Amino acid sequence: MLAYDYPLIGIFLTTLFFFLWVVWLVLLFRTITDIFRSEDLGGVAKAVWLLFVIVLPYLGVFAYIISRGDKMTERDIARMRAQEEGMASYVRSVAGDGGGVASELSRLADLKERGVISDAEFAQQKAKLLG
Repeated sequence: MLAYDYPLIGIFLTTLFFFLWVVWLVLLFRTITDIFRSEDLGGVAKAVWLLFVIVLPYLGVFAYIISRGDKMTERDIARMRAQEEGMASYVRSVAGDGGGVASELSRLADLKERGVISDAEFAQQKAKLLG
């Protein structure tokens, strides 16, 4: 008797093969993407790796992961850190020192109280800030 004679085993094996196929495709495309994104490989090396992965996909992907798998992770971490730092830098530049108009008005009021600026200068700067 074959394993496919039992419907439950057939469903299980079909599901298993489907998920293994999806995992293989994800691994294949991740490898190809890493080949193109890798900055430490030259054009010829990228072409050779890509040709190896396309002509002998299983052997090519596994050889790439064995030889350059640790660098894949390092590059991903570096890329994520750069994106995070860029986002944080952007947010800091847009937010200013954290208060925007309210903090500027507070600073102007403090300058007026200390006598550094006059009432007219305070009113002028306040009007400028508020529109």
